Amino acid sequence: MKKILFLITMFILILAGCSQKNEANDKGKVKDNDQEEVTLKVASLIPPMTEMLELVKPKLAEEGINLEIVVLSDNVQPNSALAAKEVDANFFQHVPYMEQFNRNNDAELVPVAPIYFANYGVYSKQYNSMDELPEGAVIAIANDISNIDRSLALLAQHNVITLKEKTGPYYTIADIVDNPKNYKFEEVDLLMLARMYDDADAVFLYPAYAAPLGLTPKSDAILTEGIENDFAITLVARKDNADSEAIQKLAEAMTSSEVRKFIEENYDETAIPAF
Repeated sequence: MKKILFLITMFILILAGCSQKNEANDKGKVKDNDQEEVTLKVASLIPPMTEMLELVKPKLAEEGINLEIVVLSDNVQPNSALAAKEVDANFFQHVPYMEQFNRNNDAELVPVAPIYFANYGVYSKQYNSMDELPEGAVIAIANDISNIDRSLALLAQHNVITLKEKTGPYYTIADIVDNPKNYKFEEVDLLMLARMYDDADAVFLYPAYAAPLGLTPKSDAILTEGIENDFAITLVARKDNADSEAIQKLAEAMTSSEVRKFIEENYDETAIPAF
């Protein structure tokens, strides 16, 4: 009888030990899985940028990347947050704008992948063509130097103004050598440009800011830019993390056929894939 009780006790102890071992192994597996998951914070502003990030989020989750989209309210915060390592990447800007930030802030932001061209254009509530704009018309442009450069280059491309040979990274108002109709340029914050549509004779707008006004480049702009330029909206990271596996997987997802199809089907009038 004692022998039987001893064997039963040993059997119970063995089972308990196995159970504890299995539980420990399970906990170890959970811990390993937790360690494998990476959270990637990406700052952005508005659609279609935020929508493209949402589109690739499930795909990245399958690869162990938790994409956290940080929506900010102006076009300064995303670069400041990235430089300060508060986020891992951002998606809202073209490379000349990024380069301007680097110069002004001694930062090391780098382009990772161009995603799409926002079809930049000139809009007018009163006039149907640039030829109709009167002498001395007021044209509203963004007040940051990279977008001043872009706006002037677009006007020069269409022979509205003539610019002297570029000697620095950006054109400025001072580089206009011929302005036949004496247009006046009013510089305002990029996010305020849409408000100028009612007041100025013409205004430069990105598609995302024209859309709330019911305007599209193909249907309503009196001048548009096209894709022969360096202004693709680009996924941007820092020099110290741009080559990381998570950032590269994000870039791969953002330049997939799924994203191309999304752009072509949903933003045909306003965005052109850059990959």
